[in-house]
Amino acid sequence: MKTLLILVGKTTDKHLSVLVDEYVSRIGHYMPFDCIVIPELKNTKSLSEEQQKEREGDLIIKHLQTGDTVVLLDERGTEFRSVDFAKWLERQKSTSKRLVFVIGGPYGFSPTIYSRVPIRISLSKMTYSHQMVRLVFAEQLYRACTIIKGEPYHHE
Repeated sequence: MKTLLILVGKTTDKHLSVLVDEYVSRIGHYMPFDCIVIPELKNTKSLSEEQQKEREGDLIIKHLQTGDTVVLLDERGTEFRSVDFAKWLERQKSTSKRLVFVIGGPYGFSPTIYSRVPIRISLSKMTYSHQMVRLVFAEQLYRACTIIKGEPYHHE
């Protein structure tokens, strides 16, 4: 199973970027994994938040393929314990060709994206910046991989 992470905008904090890159590298030892960075929109001062979300949504859709299992990382999604997320991920391996996680821009997702993607996962009831979510998600995906393999990274 190929796994992708689609991000709106590059990681601008160099410290976060280094850490995200480290976890992306580690995940690659367990599964084929790539990040796709959708460039931030230009000249957004004249656009409403809704217009920005719609334009970002159009760009996200261009990267999706028929048959993809798409998951939005969204504050209103299902919350998992790390072990339960690992079990969920392992089930996806047997049913998905491509598993695509999506982190939206600072205003979230457009109604178009919400209507097309029913699977949503929340990393916490707390709100994180969309920059920070990248790191938290990458670490949790790496943790899930180590749990699946029975490696000692995760402790109960």
